[in-house]
Amino acid sequence: MRLFGRKSEPVEPAEAIAGFWTWWAETRPLIDGHVEAEDAEALAETIGPAVTALDPSLVWEIAPGTLARHALVVSASGDPELRSFAHRWALAAPPADELWEFHPSRQANPRASELTVDVGGREFGLDRLVLGLRVPPGTPRVDVSAFHPIFPDIDDDTRMEATLLALDWLLGEDEVARWVGDIVAAEFEPIDAVPAVHLPAVVADVAGGFKDEQWALLEGQTANGGKLAAAARYPLRPVDHPLFDQHVAITLPYANADADGLPAGVSLGSLRDFEVNLTERLGALGTAALVAHLSAERSRVLHVYADPAGDAARAVRELAAAWKEGRATVEVADDPSWSAVAHFLT
Repeated sequence: MRLFGRKSEPVEPAEAIAGFWTWWAETRPLIDGHVEAEDAEALAETIGPAVTALDPSLVWEIAPGTLARHALVVSASGDPELRSFAHRWALAAPPADELWEFHPSRQANPRASELTVDVGGREFGLDRLVLGLRVPPGTPRVDVSAFHPIFPDIDDDTRMEATLLALDWLLGEDEVARWVGDIVAAEFEPIDAVPAVHLPAVVADVAGGFKDEQWALLEGQTANGGKLAAAARYPLRPVDHPLFDQHVAITLPYANADADGLPAGVSLGSLRDFEVNLTERLGALGTAALVAHLSAERSRVLHVYADPAGDAARAVRELAAAWKEGRATVEVADDPSWSAVAHFLT
């Protein structure tokens, strides 16, 4: 159930979330009655405004639960600006019971192949959905071209919406964000298409190659034409750290550099020691991660993403204050979409 619009005034996130769960506790007997009566219209009229009060761009649905009978899903629907908000909503939820559990994203449905919905007045079921699958060499992504017999008869937007819904049913919304690359809702059946139910196995095979932490090394040029060297976690995806929406940038000037302005000698060792100490400190906190660093023109910038409710920013400032090769700076900003490291996202 999609609800769109704009709020006239912003609401503080923690306050909005607390207000929702107070409302839920007060209204649950009414909601339970609507569910038992299978009254979808009454549920929409009851739950819809409460979700809209959280944020009008959130998407919600009631789905079969994993352990409980029902699951209330309130999702950012792929919007990186809202992902952390949805996860904080779920963390504040009451404990699951026999009737209700709560999720910040659509979960995979083990009976996906049996599901059907009305799409543009036609029956859309995964039993007739086929996929063309391509894994670009060395990448952590599966490109998908989807086809269903009703696709030639419906418009582009409706085809894509049906395809995205099917992928969420098959993998779960977060797994789609992690592992699915380009998505095409095709009017014609792709060559070598396979039944859609095979997608989870293909994704699991790709994911198996990225279980251990990996870093990618990159080279480039600065705006002034100087040499640039960078390293980033690979794959690097905000969905893996949904609460880390605070960006902490540490800039370290270094004294010893080669002819290209990249760190050398004692400075290279000092930067490595700083990175080790930073990684250990953040690991102990458990609320932040170093995701990338970039060196050029006698300066290295390290990018940390953190849960603003933790102590990462303070810990970073303490480490930076001890840097001895120049004046280190630390800048902290909200960045739920990880825009500061957009070039490194995979």
